[in-house]
Amino acid sequence: MSPARWLITLLSFAVMAGASAWVVLPHWPNDGMPWLAWPVHAVALASVTAELMTRAFKIQASARACGIPLRFATALRVCLAGDFAAAITPARSGAEPARFLVLAESGTGAAERVLVLFLELFLEMWSLVLVCGALAIAFQGRGASTVGLLALVGGYSTVVLTAGAAGWVLSRRHARGPTPRWAARFGVTAGGWRAVQRLLRGLRNAVQALRHAHPGFMALALGGSVLHVLGKVATLPLLVFLAAPEFPVTMDTLAPLVLWPLALFYGGVVVPAPGGGGFIEGAFAATLKDAIPSAVFVASLLWWRFYTFYLYVIVGGVAAGDAVMRALRSKHK
Repeated sequence: MSPARWLITLLSFAVMAGASAWVVLPHWPNDGMPWLAWPVHAVALASVTAELMTRAFKIQASARACGIPLRFATALRVCLAGDFAAAITPARSGAEPARFLVLAESGTGAAERVLVLFLELFLEMWSLVLVCGALAIAFQGRGASTVGLLALVGGYSTVVLTAGAAGWVLSRRHARGPTPRWAARFGVTAGGWRAVQRLLRGLRNAVQALRHAHPGFMALALGGSVLHVLGKVATLPLLVFLAAPEFPVTMDTLAPLVLWPLALFYGGVVVPAPGGGGFIEGAFAATLKDAIPSAVFVASLLWWRFYTFYLYVIVGGVAAGDAVMRALRSKHK
């Protein structure tokens, strides 16, 4: 990354810190630092570990389903590299180049790398559709916000899947040959269209490989993907209910603690600033201030952000930092 991009990243993280301070200071507990008991941290760490393991398992199982040998350790490094690069780049744009480089360094072929990353996104979207459908049934009648939040995340998944389907249709006709007239009308040059065609050919090959994938391994991969999404949204309820044992565990109290983090995780993708630039912290306060007991609100926000963002940055930087930086340098040359 260039010095200017590093400056933008550092400024974004500074804004995040400022947003956190602005949110938590009015609610700062009178008895000192917002610490949590060690069993709460142990459970949160277990949740993070389970989320990472199931996500890596999803990548490995989907690769095996298509006949691609991939070690679990490599799949785990793919996850961590993507998390670290996503955190320090605008709109998480560095995630895929970093994952691609880790796969390349493992000896995975170019076409196989595209297929692995396509399967990762494909399973992520379908697992989101399944999870949102299950949550819609579980939290039925818990307010209009429930429908809206699930529609937001489910709609995001549907748009991505629809875009993939449209790309596959295009790949059947336009993967080779000159620039079509309709594309030229939108200002697509011959060089730009060749780049699009490379993507279309990669998508077509991925769909063809998916047709012949082993159904058992794909089912296991989808199960791992669903568990990974559930692990993402489990952290905040665990922190809140364990830190405030007197807070009743009901469907009404659970709904916002599950649905709003889900919306923040996937809605935050559209924020261009690295790490969200304070958007996540501000949205957390606006949506969950009345859903979390005031005594543990500050601790819940700070530790939830740590276990769902900062910890991934730290672990990802240690595990795959060199690969990420090489990927980002090559991307911006």
